[in-house]
Amino acid sequence: MARTEYYDDPDAPEPNSLVVAASAVVTDEEGRILLQRRRDNDLWALPGGGMEMSDSLPGTAVREVKEETGLDVEITGLVGTYTDPRHVIAYTDGEVRRQFNVCFTARVVGGHLAISDESTELRFVAPEALDSLAMHHTQRLRLQHFLEHRDHPYLG
Repeated sequence: MARTEYYDDPDAPEPNSLVVAASAVVTDEEGRILLQRRRDNDLWALPGGGMEMSDSLPGTAVREVKEETGLDVEITGLVGTYTDPRHVIAYTDGEVRRQFNVCFTARVVGGHLAISDESTELRFVAPEALDSLAMHHTQRLRLQHFLEHRDHPYLG
């Protein structure tokens, strides 16, 4: 299923669902950031996804990282909350999602890097190489906030 992300676009379709989601900035010992190239839109993104009824938000991030990358992680902090109503995601099945995302920081504690059916490539990326990757604005914003080493989480 393909998806199209809109940001502050007057031609974006009206949302018909609200999804609580979690993502994670997973770093390695060299300070590189784990990214996946998404199969549904061919853009680079942080691992993450929707919360299930049996999940906590940190648990969602841990589960999604495992499902999408094969790595086991532990949550180490909070980057921020991302709830901008101008961000809309339209799927080919008719869902038009407004997403409420909580982005955590995490470190690898086990597992083996493995591509899932949601991605075509996984890579640990040095911060200085992020600008060269095709990525949606909302993903860049989370990474920017992480790299700023803020005293407080972003609340937006």
